[in-house]
Amino acid sequence: MTSNAEPGRSSGSGPVGVSGPTRSLWLRLLALSSAAGAGALILAGIPAVILNGPSGVLSSTLGGLLVMLFFAISLLVGHFMGRNNPSGAIGMFAATYFVKVVGFAVVLFVIGAPAWLHDRWFLIGAVATVVFWQAAEIYGFSKARLQIYNDPEPKEPNDA
Repeated sequence: MTSNAEPGRSSGSGPVGVSGPTRSLWLRLLALSSAAGAGALILAGIPAVILNGPSGVLSSTLGGLLVMLFFAISLLVGHFMGRNNPSGAIGMFAATYFVKVVGFAVVLFVIGAPAWLHDRWFLIGAVATVVFWQAAEIYGFSKARLQIYNDPEPKEPNDA
C-alpha cells in the first residue's frame, strides 16, 4: 500500500519514539481529579466562609470530600481490578457503585446531619466537586493512550 501524502516539512529534529498505553491510568486520573476537586472545594469555600463563617466552609468542604471519597473508591477499584482482571473491571465498577450508594446512604441516615451543617453549602460543595471532578476525568481520559490492539510479537531472525 502506498501513501498519497505529499512530502512536506519535517515535524521535528529527532526520531519519533514508540508510543504505548498510558501507565497507571486510574491512579493518574485519581491525582488529576483530586486536584480538580480540591480546586472546587476552595472555590466553594471562599463564599461559604464569607457568608456563613467557619460552619459554612466546613459544610461545603464536607460535601465535597464526601463526593471525592465516593469517586476515588471507583478509581481505586479500577486500578486494582484492571491490573489483575481487565475484563472484570466493568462488573466490579457496577457492584462497587451499588455498594457505595447503599453504604453512603446508610451512613448519612445513621449519623444524620449535625446541627452546625448548612444544607445549602453542603450541596454547593458537593455539586461543585462533582462538576470539577467529572471535567478532570473527561480531560484525563481524552489524553490517555489506550492500547486497542495487541502488537504482534517480534519475530526472531532464525524463525523466518
